[in-house]
Amino acid sequence: MARAAERGELRPVIGLEVHVQLDTDTKVFCGCSTDGDAEEAPNSRVCPVCLGLPGALPVLNEAAVEAAVKVGKALDADIPAETQFHRKNYYYPDLPKNFQITQYDAPLCSDGELEFSHEGDRRSVRIRRAHLEEDPGSIQHVREGPADLEARTTSVDRADYTLIDYNRAGTPLMEIVTEPDFREPAAVRGFLEKLEEVLEYLGIFDAGSDGSLRVDANLSMVSAADVRDDGTVPPDVLADANRTEVKNISSHRGAETALAYEASRQRDQIDAGREVAQETRHYNETHGNTVSMRAKEEEKDYRYFPEADLPPLRVADWRDRIDIPELPDARRERFREEYGLGAETAAKLTSRKAVADFYEQVAAAFDPDLAATWVADKLLGELNYRDRGIESVADRLDEFERLIELVATDEVTAKNAEETVLRAMLDEGRDPDTIVDREGLGVAGDDEVAAAVRAAVEDNPDAVDDYHAGEDGALNFLVGQVMAETGGSADPGTVNELLREELDG
Repeated sequence: MARAAERGELRPVIGLEVHVQLDTDTKVFCGCSTDGDAEEAPNSRVCPVCLGLPGALPVLNEAAVEAAVKVGKALDADIPAETQFHRKNYYYPDLPKNFQITQYDAPLCSDGELEFSHEGDRRSVRIRRAHLEEDPGSIQHVREGPADLEARTTSVDRADYTLIDYNRAGTPLMEIVTEPDFREPAAVRGFLEKLEEVLEYLGIFDAGSDGSLRVDANLSMVSAADVRDDGTVPPDVLADANRTEVKNISSHRGAETALAYEASRQRDQIDAGREVAQETRHYNETHGNTVSMRAKEEEKDYRYFPEADLPPLRVADWRDRIDIPELPDARRERFREEYGLGAETAAKLTSRKAVADFYEQVAAAFDPDLAATWVADKLLGELNYRDRGIESVADRLDEFERLIELVATDEVTAKNAEETVLRAMLDEGRDPDTIVDREGLGVAGDDEVAAAVRAAVEDNPDAVDDYHAGEDGALNFLVGQVMAETGGSADPGTVNELLREELDG
């Protein structure tokens, strides 16, 4: 039994099981498509194999194995010459054949690691194993409302009935199991963000797909005195600490929230002198809490045995034959060396492969710093505000380059380009030249600017006196008058210089 202790004496020990859907055209053991959408009919992408009908035999998807090998290489994991599939036996409604084809004591990958940044420090998490398996179907718990309200999804304990959709059943999954190397929930979030970066760079993962990354987390509370200086915990301490498994976490933020709640709940249990039950708990995303589901199964409960319908899988030659692309850390360092970018800018530009690809195309045509300013700050800022990704403008690269060209050649001011032209491009889908012509945003000529400067000085004698008296804001006021007179089409730097010449002459 976990002993009672003061809150300050306890620290969480967290390990993860991350289930990653691999982005293949067909399911892992049959030819059914994995390409569905929110409007598809339930149970419409199924066949005897993924429904588990008697006599149906699995056939392994080669693309899924290639994707799994890429994951192993990216995690610097050991990939054996031969691996084996097993049956994991358990009953649940979303598993129609009452067993899952997975891997047991011969995983495709083992003993890897993944580095990530957390609170300015580099962290390394050990990867115990990563294996290939099939995804179950999806379950929707439904509660009927009053007559004037539609039925809505709810938690299992409040549901009137449950719907099962087997369209997802058989989608290839990579289960990545970490060692219990996390000591705070916030670090889990950082790890998941980095893992998703790597998976996207590998080209095997679609973050926009429903249920593409799901997390089960194991958490125990141990005495802070038992945590070594390097953050590790002795095996005997872990063995004595009761742990809970929190299932069905579907987001980075959800993982941090669920584990913070669970750590607090276990502290309260221990402070009250109660034993922490070793159980499986469900994360309720709506309420941000966890609720008990069942007593936690042990390994023996699953009665693993080799899958007789699939021969051993020999992957010795795959390790050398399959290449992986440049990964985020390597690309980040190259951006700093090749383009002379700062660490923060390089990190922003490489957090998504699509963003990095877009930037490199722009940087091929313009100064790298100018390209970085427009992609990392201006374009991404406007896209984030609209809750859109870089993919939404990937086919408009030529228009975006034309906008930068208009600024670089002094045909449009940077202010107007950002605040008017770029925003209209994103909101209306029009090209920059059309917007510039429509709004009359061409840069004002020298004579027009000079005339506006003289008018501002003549029309604002008080501001002129304040300028000569050393008032800092006077010049800015006069610059604003000139910009208003020219409709924002004058270059602010030029205006500032002309005003000083006029006032000091």
